[in-house]
Amino acid sequence: MISLTFGWPNDNKLTTEEMTILVMLRLIPTSCLVILCLTFEVAHVWGDDSGTASAQATSDQNESPEDGKHQDERESPISEFKVSTVLTEGKMVLDGQEIEYTVETGMLTQASDAADEKASVFFIAYRRPTLDESNRPVTFAFNGGPGSSSVWLHLGMLGPQRIKLPDDASFLRPPYKLANNPFSLLDVTDLVFIDPVSTGYSRPAKDEEKSQFHGYDEDVRSVGQFIHDWTSHYRRWESPKFIFGESYGGLRAAGLARHLQSRYNLELNGVVVISGAINFQTLRFGNGNDLPYVCFLPTYAATAWYHKALGVELQALPVAEVVKLAEEFAYGQYADTLLRGSAASAEQLQETASEYSRLTGIAQDYVTRSNLRISMPQFGKELLRVRGKTTGRFDSRYLGMDRSGIGESTEYDPSGAAIFGPFTATMNQYLREVLEYEQPRTYEILTGNVQPWNYDTFTGRYVDGSEALRSAMTANPYLRLYVACGYYDLATPHFAMQYTLDHLGLETALQSNIRVSRFEGGHMMYIYEPAMQRLRSELVDWYRDAVGSP
Repeated sequence: MISLTFGWPNDNKLTTEEMTILVMLRLIPTSCLVILCLTFEVAHVWGDDSGTASAQATSDQNESPEDGKHQDERESPISEFKVSTVLTEGKMVLDGQEIEYTVETGMLTQASDAADEKASVFFIAYRRPTLDESNRPVTFAFNGGPGSSSVWLHLGMLGPQRIKLPDDASFLRPPYKLANNPFSLLDVTDLVFIDPVSTGYSRPAKDEEKSQFHGYDEDVRSVGQFIHDWTSHYRRWESPKFIFGESYGGLRAAGLARHLQSRYNLELNGVVVISGAINFQTLRFGNGNDLPYVCFLPTYAATAWYHKALGVELQALPVAEVVKLAEEFAYGQYADTLLRGSAASAEQLQETASEYSRLTGIAQDYVTRSNLRISMPQFGKELLRVRGKTTGRFDSRYLGMDRSGIGESTEYDPSGAAIFGPFTATMNQYLREVLEYEQPRTYEILTGNVQPWNYDTFTGRYVDGSEALRSAMTANPYLRLYVACGYYDLATPHFAMQYTLDHLGLETALQSNIRVSRFEGGHMMYIYEPAMQRLRSELVDWYRDAVGSP
């Protein structure tokens, strides 16, 4: 005979259902009770929600006194985002209005779905939390490289403080100081500056290979995950969202626009590209690719005009008109001659070389001996050779001096030399003094530690984000694109971007979603204040249109 003992609680604690069960048990034969008890225990183990006191007691024992969560909830692979930041506050005056804001500076840990930490991504977020954040735009900003931090857009254009460089393209004397930025967009949008992994203070987690972040696809996935995680952690899914990229950041922005759609169903209101590189075929000089020679020529003309290296007739024109003449020549006679190759007649070659010389300031004999194909480093060396000067790459207004006057190419970029020091010094001081963020690591302004950069997805062809951008704009017909280019940019010339957009393949009805503006500046046209004034004015209106505000 089997003896069963039931540890029921006091009758005054029994529920109606429990009382009913107790009465039934007393009427059931003992042999059946064994089966019933086993069934009861199995149901308890598998989480049956019968609400018995014994099940409730087990649950109470597993409950944390601090948060009241069940053990299985606390042990969930990912219970929350891991964010470590320093919070500061500031105020500024924009367009006659006093703006109060908060700044969060720190790390967001990037993890897999299994909670394996992959990287710590450094960010600086400016917000105006007193406003309705569901209607407040948020902009995710980054620079390019690859290997660049977001310092250039942060302290050069968008943030509440900026470094003021001379408008005449002269060098700034150290030490360097920041000043209030009357052209910030903080009155229009919250700003989140992202440093991709290995730039700024962002680093891979311990024992994680850096190669999983260093490539076109890898970078898009990582930055895309940051945008998703930040949006989720700060509950900004209902906010109008924008991405803002410069240089290689243009290629990243194109990839992100599609990736955020396809991976997270996260739709953007707009994409801003400053001096962007999207189609590398327009930028890579080499045998068999004549496209860059066509795309760079108008910037050669603008550079020659700036340095007064053209004839009297052309120098008397505004730079925009000189550039227009150069574009017509580049797409017309010049492109036709290059396309014909050795089939071009001697007369055509001579006429083309003559006009090329007139528009660029390069001697006709040099143009002819170069087979009508002059690369950017060659142009930078040759234009002002007789003056003993070279021109900058990021900004051809800047002048340099090489050790040798007989070389074929420039030895360094004087525009890079003019800006790297000031931005590095002021960023390091700003982080510690204003943002109160202490970190013993080196803040990597621009690093080669991201190399080799993986472009395997483009094997057998030029790197090109055009289709990703077209696809995103087609899938979201409200997605707006704003593009800003500088006339004196010899890194990513404006005509290369124009060619890219002209060959995007976007539906005619969506063409009006693209706005392109040109400025009398270089790669970072915003360091030239007259350009910066117009740039802010246009972006304020553009943001309003992109979010559908009256």
